[in-house]
Amino acid sequence: MSTKCPPDLQNIPGNLNRRRFLARTGASILGATFVQPGLVSGADANSKINIGLAGCGGRGRWIAELFKAHGGYNIAAVADYFKDRVDEAGAKLEVPENKRFTGLNAYKRMLDQQIDALVIETAPYFHPRQAEDAVSAGKHVYMAKPIAVDVPGCISVEKSAQRASVQKLCFMVDFQTRANKAYQDAIKSIHSGELGKIIAVQAEYHCPLYFENLDRELRKDPQNPELRLRTWSINRALSGDVITEQNIHSLDVASWALGTEPLSAYGTGSRARNYIGDCWDRFAVIFHYPENLFVSFHSHQVGFGCNDILCRIHCMEGTVETHYAGPVKVHGKEIRTDASSGALYKEGTVANIAAFHRSITTGDYTNATVPPSVRSNLVTILGRTAAYEHRLISWKEMMDRNESFEADLKGLSL
Repeated sequence: MSTKCPPDLQNIPGNLNRRRFLARTGASILGATFVQPGLVSGADANSKINIGLAGCGGRGRWIAELFKAHGGYNIAAVADYFKDRVDEAGAKLEVPENKRFTGLNAYKRMLDQQIDALVIETAPYFHPRQAEDAVSAGKHVYMAKPIAVDVPGCISVEKSAQRASVQKLCFMVDFQTRANKAYQDAIKSIHSGELGKIIAVQAEYHCPLYFENLDRELRKDPQNPELRLRTWSINRALSGDVITEQNIHSLDVASWALGTEPLSAYGTGSRARNYIGDCWDRFAVIFHYPENLFVSFHSHQVGFGCNDILCRIHCMEGTVETHYAGPVKVHGKEIRTDASSGALYKEGTVANIAAFHRSITTGDYTNATVPPSVRSNLVTILGRTAAYEHRLISWKEMMDRNESFEADLKGLSL
């Protein structure tokens, strides 16, 4: 499977924002945003929405339980490359054996079933194609972050969401921070102008030595294609590397606050741990934005001590400081708050699952989570590219290059 950019997506400009997204979907969509619940594809306000789960790993099984707990969904089918994962998920979720699908194209066979929505929890490399096929099949889409591993994949997801709006389908990207009130209030204090002009931003993502178990597993047989797929988190092409797959959380908050894409980035990085995979575990990037504004970002995924996912937005009249599943503070001359994002990982997902249900049953097809998610994903790719090449890379150069990642899928069953 490839995320190469189709010909009709080649000439998309770099300014990815909500206004342009809505303009492309057509004014008629805005005029028909809310329809009678009985006309919504696949569900009305009083019936359960049948979902198919693509990706039955740890997070896939976990999020399926949250969909089930919501009460407005029915887990109708599950799909994963690996039979053991499908059977474990199927048994836990009470999915009949004839609704469990395996192989690289398992999700396609699931799309042929009586499902209303596809929940995508697979390796990020597969997200764009799976979303495209789901929309083509007339299904709503709920997608994990990151949305893609490369520029063509990001543009593909943007186009799929635009098509979804035209076809009166819902498309949601699951960023937990954007669903959290403490974060929303803090960012609002910036966008309202209460804190004055932004002057600098710090974004960080520091965590301990992850994926040791995956490294041990892959070392048993490094050339085994199924092991490579099972350990995708330490595979650059399948995951997008740590800056895209994980660090996107802190960079998304910075992007949210700034509301635009950077002009360029200069970066560096390396790998300290002796893993058999090809992902890095350290990144440091300076992003240059309009009006001589910059974002300083650094991360590590190895070592011990100070671990945090944070973003500090420094303004002329105050500072916003956010921590994933921790304090969210606003320190200003005229405003001061000290909130907490709480159990963000779960509560943010629960909120997004509820919002997805509301969008489907009320007919809200604006799909507003997609444009900022595309932009944040591209920010991580810009930083990754600058770090890999140890030089200044402009946003325009990145978009013009349209570089794609190609995962080695030889030897895997369809």
